[in-house]
Amino acid sequence: MTYQFYGLDHVQLAAPEGCEAAARHFFETILGWKEIPKPEQLQKRGGIWFQCGIHQVHIGVQQDFVPAAKAHPAFQVQNLDELRSRLLLQNVNIIDDEARSDEGIKRFYVNDPFGNRLEFLEWQ
Repeated sequence: MTYQFYGLDHVQLAAPEGCEAAARHFFETILGWKEIPKPEQLQKRGGIWFQCGIHQVHIGVQQDFVPAAKAHPAFQVQNLDELRSRLLLQNVNIIDDEARSDEGIKRFYVNDPFGNRLEFLEWQ
């Protein structure tokens, strides 16, 4: 084989037009991700980008936006309980899921400000 996959470069989540302030508050202020500049030629499309560990999360504007209620990214976290506490202090609704606890995985879901499902997990 002459090509090789390294993994994910970024995940893109869709959001409605004018989403930037709400995205900045949730992803940067609440989650603690760093906003990163979008390339100049993409700035006119709207949206906002963030750094999450070694990956990027791009929030892109979608016409006729409908949130992704089932399809979702899963973010591996160190100190998941600390993240849970931070989210609860910010009045973010947490949806617990113990379906993989027998594998040593602790996890929960939240919805971003636009209704997209996000999973956070920690291997025990």
